[in-house]
Amino acid sequence: MTELRELTTMRVGGPARSIERPASAEDLAEAIRAADEWLVLGGGSNVVAPDDGVDATVVLTAGLRGIESVAADGGRVGLRIGAGERWDDVVAFAVERGLAGIEALSGIPGSVGAAPVQNIGAYGQEVAEALVAVELLDPASGRADRVPAAELGLGYRTSALKRGERDGVVLGIELALAPSRDGVIGYAQLANALGAAVGAAAPLQAIREAVLELRRSKGMLDDGAFPSCGSFFLNPIVDENWARGLPAGAPSWPVGTEEADVAAPLDEGPRHRVYPDRRDVKLSAAWLIEQAGIARGYALPGSRAAISPRHTLAIVNTGGATAREVLQLAEFVQIRVSQEFGINLRPEPVILPAPAGAL
Repeated sequence: MTELRELTTMRVGGPARSIERPASAEDLAEAIRAADEWLVLGGGSNVVAPDDGVDATVVLTAGLRGIESVAADGGRVGLRIGAGERWDDVVAFAVERGLAGIEALSGIPGSVGAAPVQNIGAYGQEVAEALVAVELLDPASGRADRVPAAELGLGYRTSALKRGERDGVVLGIELALAPSRDGVIGYAQLANALGAAVGAAAPLQAIREAVLELRRSKGMLDDGAFPSCGSFFLNPIVDENWARGLPAGAPSWPVGTEEADVAAPLDEGPRHRVYPDRRDVKLSAAWLIEQAGIARGYALPGSRAAISPRHTLAIVNTGGATAREVLQLAEFVQIRVSQEFGINLRPEPVILPAPAGAL
């Protein structure tokens, strides 16, 4: 029996009732129709699966492959990509062909289908900037529709799909990329690595290589060395005036209005919205964790889950860890940061069990 630990990058999780590996969108729709309980899984890079497994049919999207050209506006080049393609393979494909817009998203693990659900982002780019539309399967009717990106409620590491506001399984996505051998550097750490200024242009391949090296130095590549979900906590977004009460030197960045709607609250209440008289900033979750006294490599006594030895934002499986151990450590981090700063860190990965949908 296949266990979810074999299908997720965190390497935790018990058995599924059954596993389906459809080779086409039609086969996937049929697998969902035939199952009373189901869960669609892509690369498994943003999931913490329960130790007891799931009493459901797990439907894998790996068979939904293909990259093809489609029409795009504004002199851009359009690509239609199957949900089962590895995300980093798509970035490499674009960079090799001189298509700019996703190069800073190099090295992000997982499949294409998860990219719009999570609105993946790193080093100054988000997939929302290049996303045109998704092909979305309605599980109830079995019908697939093309849904414009503007209807997906995309925000900081979130979407209407992730929040459960819209039902559907991503079968593929459309991107619009700029025909250029150069990209724009949009993040200070990346600029430092390239010896250039933020806003400067640099060759796509140089940006990609620099991002891959940065991710490698933090143990954030899915190379098996540090089994994890990548970043485990979102960088919290708070009111600028409130942030002034943090210790001197606390890193913060201005937040655009497109991110403000998903600003993290400082309590357990609902997400707040940002009004014209309010300015928000994004804080560094890694800095908050370190300043709360949690060092790289920290583990609870007897636990096989630990803070990454390379980056405090990641929780890693040091060998044989359980989902319970991962979540206990995550809760400990949340408590320490809350006690120290009054901030509630939100997990980035999906914690199963969850409603049926694409992960």
